[in-house]
Parts: sequence; C-alpha cells; structure tokens
Amino acid sequence: MGAAQGSATHLSGPVLVIGTGLLGTSIGLGLRGQGIDVALSDISPSTAAVARDIGAGRLLETVEEGFAPELVVVAAPPDVTAALAVQALKDWPDAVVVDIASVKGAVLADLRASGADLTRYVGTHPMAGREKSGPVAALGELFTSMPWVICASPESSPQAIKCAEALAIDLGAVVSRMSAADHDQSVALISHLPQVMSSLVASRLQDTPAQAMALAGNGLRDVTRIAASDPKLWVQILSGNAPRLVEILYGVREDLNRLISTLEDPVADGARLDMAQLISEGNTGQARIPGKHGAPPQSFVSFTVLVDDTPGQIARLLTEIGEIGVNLEDLRLEHSSGQQVGRAEISVLPSRVHSLVNELSARGWKVVQ
Repeated sequence: MGAAQGSATHLSGPVLVIGTGLLGTSIGLGLRGQGIDVALSDISPSTAAVARDIGAGRLLETVEEGFAPELVVVAAPPDVTAALAVQALKDWPDAVVVDIASVKGAVLADLRASGADLTRYVGTHPMAGREKSGPVAALGELFTSMPWVICASPESSPQAIKCAEALAIDLGAVVSRMSAADHDQSVALISHLPQVMSSLVASRLQDTPAQAMALAGNGLRDVTRIAASDPKLWVQILSGNAPRLVEILYGVREDLNRLISTLEDPVADGARLDMAQLISEGNTGQARIPGKHGAPPQSFVSFTVLVDDTPGQIARLLTEIGEIGVNLEDLRLEHSSGQQVGRAEISVLPSRVHSLVNELSARGWKVVQ
C-alpha cells in the first residue's frame, strides 16, 4: 500500500516507525495525512496502541505477510537509538533506515562499531517538539516549517540521503544539511544550553513564597517555559552531547563569575560599565536570532493593547487588526495579576504602527505605548 494516488508526496511507502512517543507518533500522523501507509512498533504495546487509535498507523504485528518498508524511522530515546537502528538494518535489508535522535555523533560511532551497513543509514534530527510527551501530545503538523537536519555520513548512499530528505519534505519541514559533528556542536549551543539555563533558573523557584510568585510576569515564563521538559529524555541528551556542551558551559561560568565579582562591589570603579557591557553583549547575541519565517531579524515596533479577560476579546482584536489591513508580525499575551484584564503586546512594521494605534484607539481599544 503506497501513497494515495495523485498525492504530491516524495515517499511511496510503506514506512515503519519504531517508537511511538511524541515525535514518532507525529511522524505517523503526518505521513498518514499524506496517504502514506505507516506501520508502528514500540516496546510498550499500550503506547503503540494509543498511537494506532489516534490514527498514526497500523500495528506492525497486524501487517500482511511480505510487508517490506521503503523506510524505517527509529524514533526511540537516544540511549537505545543505535541498537534499534542496527537491528532495523538487519531486519529490513531493502529499507533505508533513519533515526531522529537529538545527538548524532554518538549514534553514528556506535553504528560504525557494530559493523552495520551504513550505506542505507542516515542520521537526522527534526528541530521540533513540545513540552508535553507521549503519543497523546502528537500533532501531524508538528514539523511544518521547522528545520529538519540531515546528517549523512560519508558511507550514506545517494538513494538513502534522498529518502531521508523525502521524509522531511513530506512532513512539511525545511531540510538542512550538516555533518554529525557540526550538528552536535550547533545544538549544544542553540538547544541544550537553553534547556540547562532554563532548568537552573526554574530550580531557584522551588521554595519561593507564593506571594513572590504572584508577581511573576512573561519574563520569568519565557525563561522557564522549557524547564517543564522530560527529565529522563534530557539526561540522555546531555550525556550524549556532554563534550560539546561542557565547553560552552565553561564560557558561561566565566561570565557568571565575572558578574558575581562585579555585583559584590557594584559601586566600584568600572562596575557599572561591566554590567552594561554584559547586557549589551546579550543584546548583540539576541539580535542574531532569525526573525519571522527564518528571515534576518527585523526591527519591529511594539505597543500594548489592554484586553478585558472575557471570551472572544482576543479574537475580536485580531479580527479588527486584519480589517484595518495591517500584518501582525508578533503577538505576546500577559495577564495582569489580580485583575480581569490582559495585556496584548502587538508587534508590527515601523511604517504601520502610527496608523494602527490611531485606528485601534478610534475603535475603543485602550492602547499603551
């Protein structure tokens, strides 16, 4: 059973997904939405059954005799990824095997050590996820417009690489190509370091009095959002990429020691300059983060609209911005503590802010600049 006739998919199927957690089930849902036949396998029968029940595919044990997948996707935790990939290469000698583990170098090294046929293997990593885990959190659109890194090894055949890229394309992802070493170095900085820093900040909140927590705003929420991630998964990720991450943490430690030394005597000569320089360096780094649709960062102008905390108010605000004819570049919501009002931070191009503020004010919205 292949892709639905007339579909625009690059894979023909069938595809076997090994591991039916958040990512594996999301892959199944996305491929099934494209009409591609998907079989599911998981060490936990109940987890696989949930993935099946929400439409991610059929269970491997129920497939017809002679089932031969075009592609096997290993979507298991990093500590078992290599072993499962080795087994998949043996069990399905005509299939391309990819994995989606967030660490690539260690997996590739283990595969090489096993003597597996690396011509049919490609390491990949979709840069997508959620704080929630398990198949019930899966989304067929999870990978849409998200980067999907293809880490082909020197042994990977052109056919295997094409098949791995087809998976990403069929799921709506944006293909990026890197070596395993470059990938691991990159994610140590842009993914693993933020997780560690978020968790460290959130850990300071464990014994914070409730009255202090009531003052929390979007700044704290933004910094600690990913601290809700799965500890078991992150133990494996951090362990697998420890050499790259620890080098970055050495630099963080130097900056932190420098700040502590400055704050111990904040009125000393040069102390204020040192604080300003530290914040300025952060400004420079933050400005390098790609903007909307991955484009270079742009300077948007933001203002705040006060919104009553009643049903339909946000929808009405967005509808009216659309009626005015202004494209919304970003939206952030914050609730006022102890009041039935919210604050919607609207970001638009500088050329549109004046007319939008005037029009919203004329329509009765309370605008704060």
